[in-house]
Amino acid sequence: MSLVYKNTMNAIGKFVPQKFQPLWNHPAGPQTIFFWAPAFKWGLVIAGLGDLQRPANQISISQSSALGLTGLIWTRYALAITPKNWSLFSVNLFVAITALYQVSRGLMYQGEPATETPSVKEK
Repeated sequence: MSLVYKNTMNAIGKFVPQKFQPLWNHPAGPQTIFFWAPAFKWGLVIAGLGDLQRPANQISISQSSALGLTGLIWTRYALAITPKNWSLFSVNLFVAITALYQVSRGLMYQGEPATETPSVKEK
């Protein structure tokens, strides 16, 4: 880890209240990438929630499936590593849920019978 980063974290750590010190010094706490990577990954969840407004005919089933599967894999991994990273677990669970919901919307749309468009009669 960078010396500048370590010194910055030590300086900030002096201002962290005593009751938050266990979180601050946790192996997956704010001083590590194990905290910040899941924090920024919430952007994927927000984007997925925004995509719920997307029409079902515009959903990419393969892309949403890949994202959902990745979310499930990383959800499992977050509980297999030491220390258990509950932040990583929760963000990936939500990524998987939103993506797999989109997959189900896309599949339901594809299973619907196509509606016929009325033909225009020429005069």
